[in-house]
Amino acid sequence: MADISAKDVAALRKKTGASMMTCKQALQESGGDMEKAEVYLRQQDAKIAAKKSDRATEQGFIGHYVHGGRIGVLVEVACETDFVAKNDKFQEFIRDLSMHICATNPLAISPEELDPGIVNKEREIYLGQVKDKPENIQEKIVEGKMQKFYSENCLLQQAFVKDNDKTIAQHLTETIGTLGENIVIRRFSRLELGAE
Repeated sequence: MADISAKDVAALRKKTGASMMTCKQALQESGGDMEKAEVYLRQQDAKIAAKKSDRATEQGFIGHYVHGGRIGVLVEVACETDFVAKNDKFQEFIRDLSMHICATNPLAISPEELDPGIVNKEREIYLGQVKDKPENIQEKIVEGKMQKFYSENCLLQQAFVKDNDKTIAQHLTETIGTLGENIVIRRFSRLELGAE
């Protein structure tokens, strides 16, 4: 078994926000390799999130962010208990989410929540762009373009502005894993001065 120093445990904790014991376990499981320990923690977070996904979220918080008096965001994030709603890590997640929405201006939380009219219009545009391609690959190209559209316009699929290596969905999963409660992004509203 690898010799795990307190310094390594502290470094992993600072990077991931996981508890000291969880970080120590992750480092032990990965033979002291920091990158493998991060992957291990993400896998554990995903398992925790899957177990918690059907639990009721009747508490939460409405966060806000205003950028220079020109753009404002309100976001409702639900959790299971009032204790977590007041937790610093949960509050940080909401602040990050509010700033992310301000910066990226998503159209919806997920592809399922997009206006069908917008989705159909995008699909028609992409079909028009590939009409000169062989028929057997047209649909694959259009699907690829639609996935890119979703990743740019659906909050959960967007790359997190503070860490482009993960999506908002992955950031949410990590937060669920850290806090040990189901967390749901319910809705958001973004206002921009002069925009309709």
